[in-house]
Amino acid sequence: MTSPSAGPLLIIVGLGIALIGLLVWSGGLSWFGRLPGDIRIEREPVHVYSPLVSMFLVSVVLSLIMYLINRLF
Repeated sequence: MTSPSAGPLLIIVGLGIALIGLLVWSGGLSWFGRLPGDIRIEREPVHVYSPLVSMFLVSVVLSLIMYLINRLF
């Protein structure tokens, strides 16, 4: 059984996902994945890509969001 506050939370999460989708589609996040510290090796037979800093940034942002949600509820 869901609580009464689950509906608005789902709407906010859905709007956030839609906003991120619009940013990706419009090119507003073209810098993401090309940050200093992301490892990119491109040679003729092989391409290696390891987005270390980008994934660290995602982890920090998601941790902050989860912390704020936990503090509010």
